[in-house]
Amino acid sequence: MPIPFIDLQAQRRRLGQPLEDAILKVVRSGAWIMGPEIAELEKALGDFGQAPFVLSCGSGTEALQLPLMAWGIGPGDAVFCPSFTFAATAEVMPLVGASPVFVDVRPDTFTLDPERLEAAIVAVKAAGRLTPRAIMGVCLFGQPADYRALADIARRHGLKLIADSAQGFGCTLDGHHPIHWADVATTSFFPAKPLGAYGDGGAVLSKDARLHDLLVSLRVHGQAVRSDIEGQTFDHDPKYLNMRIGMNARMDTLQAAILLQKLAIFPDEIEARNRVADRYTAGLAGAVETPVVIPGGRSTWAQYTVKCADRDGLAAHLRAGEIPTAVYYPLPLHRQGPYAGYPAPGGLPVTEALCGQVLSLPMHPYLEPDVQDQVIAAVRAFAG
Repeated sequence: MPIPFIDLQAQRRRLGQPLEDAILKVVRSGAWIMGPEIAELEKALGDFGQAPFVLSCGSGTEALQLPLMAWGIGPGDAVFCPSFTFAATAEVMPLVGASPVFVDVRPDTFTLDPERLEAAIVAVKAAGRLTPRAIMGVCLFGQPADYRALADIARRHGLKLIADSAQGFGCTLDGHHPIHWADVATTSFFPAKPLGAYGDGGAVLSKDARLHDLLVSLRVHGQAVRSDIEGQTFDHDPKYLNMRIGMNARMDTLQAAILLQKLAIFPDEIEARNRVADRYTAGLAGAVETPVVIPGGRSTWAQYTVKCADRDGLAAHLRAGEIPTAVYYPLPLHRQGPYAGYPAPGGLPVTEALCGQVLSLPMHPYLEPDVQDQVIAAVRAFAG
C-alpha cells in the first residue's frame, strides 16, 4: 500500500468512540456556534499553552489578523516577517492596509534571523516611508523561532511581537511556550497541523486582559464587551451593539468538541513525533542534510524537512517508490505577484536557496518503524 504523508485515520482510530460521542453530543444539542465546548476548549488551550487568555476563532489566518486590528495596525505601518512561510503569515498585513517587510531566515533552523531582522528595522526607519509596528516570528515546521532574541529586539524598538505558531503549537523554548516572550501567540487547527480539527479553526493566546477584550469584540463584528458598557445599560444581546469594525471569526462548536478530544492525547503525540524525528535523523545521517532544532527548543515536527542539492531528483526517486513528499516552499512569498512590491531590505539569499533544496518526508506520530525504514532506505539509495 502507498505510504501516507500524514495518517489522520490512525489518530481517528485511536480516539475511537469518545470522539464520535463528542461529535454526536454537539449534533444533538444544536449549539453549532459558540456552544459550551468553545469556552471549555479555550480554557484547556490556555492551561496547555501557558496563557491566561485564549480566543478561539475560525481559522489560523483570522488568528493572525485579529491582533493587528486590535492594535490599530494599518496603512503606513510595517510588520516584519519571513518570506519562507505560508502566505497567511504575510497576507494579513495587506488585509489591514499595512505592509509586510520580508526578512531572511537562518540557514540552519529556517526561522527568522535576528541579525537580519535588526538590520531590516534600522533600514525601514532610515527610509522613513513606513512606521515599524510589529514583528511576526514563525514556528516553522513545528519548532520555535528564536523568541529570546526576537523579544529583545521588539523591546528595544518598541514593537509588538507575534508568534505565528500555526505549524508549531505545543513547541517550547527553554521549557516555555512562545507566549512567554510574545505579546500574542496564534495557531491554526487546519486538519494537517499537529493539533488539527476536522475543518478550519484557530486561536489567539495572549497575556493582556484589555487586548483579549478587544479580540472578543472583533471576533463578532465589533460587538460590545463588558469594558465598553460599564456604567451603561443595554438589556439585549451585545452583538447588536457594535462598538468597532470587526469581523465574523467564530469557531464552530463541532470543531471545539473534536479538538478537546485531540488535545487530551496531544502531549503523547508530541513525544511520538519526536521519536519519529530522532529516528529519521539517525537513519538519514550522511545521506541528506537533516533538520536542526534551535538549542533549548522542542519541536512538534509538523514536517520533517531535509535539504538536498538535487531535491527534485530525490522527490522523483521517492515518488517512483510510492513514497509521498512535499515541498514547503517552492517559491518564496517575495517572488510571488501579490507580494513582489513589498520591501525586503538586504535581500533574501538564504530564503531563495532553501526553496530549491527543501523536501519534506512522511511525518506523523503513528509512523511505524518498518514503514519509516522504507523511507530511510529509499533516501539512502538515492544518495548512494
